[in-house]
Amino acid sequence: MESTDPTFRQRVFHVVAAIPCGKVIAYGDVAQLAGSPRAARQVGGVLKKLPAGSTLPWHRVINRHGKISLRGEDFQRQRQALLAEGIMFDAEGAVDFARFGWRP
Repeated sequence: MESTDPTFRQRVFHVVAAIPCGKVIAYGDVAQLAGSPRAARQVGGVLKKLPAGSTLPWHRVINRHGKISLRGEDFQRQRQALLAEGIMFDAEGAVDFARFGWRP
């Protein structure tokens, strides 16, 4: 599944828009809910291309290990957004999916 496929993009947007405040989900789970279970990397590509000023809660999508995959300034921006929602990280920088994970 190509990340440029408009229907895939729309399905990803729909799933990500539904993530409640204070919850996170893994890229692979977004892909599965969007109907393309093997498209976790493509989910990242879709979110990376969001237009400036987008209100989609992209920051609530993390990797399957419970960690932020971004680096540098983007890492800090995502971490701060999650902390602001009350999501906590352990000493290794991971989020506890049992506590903060979302599954519709």
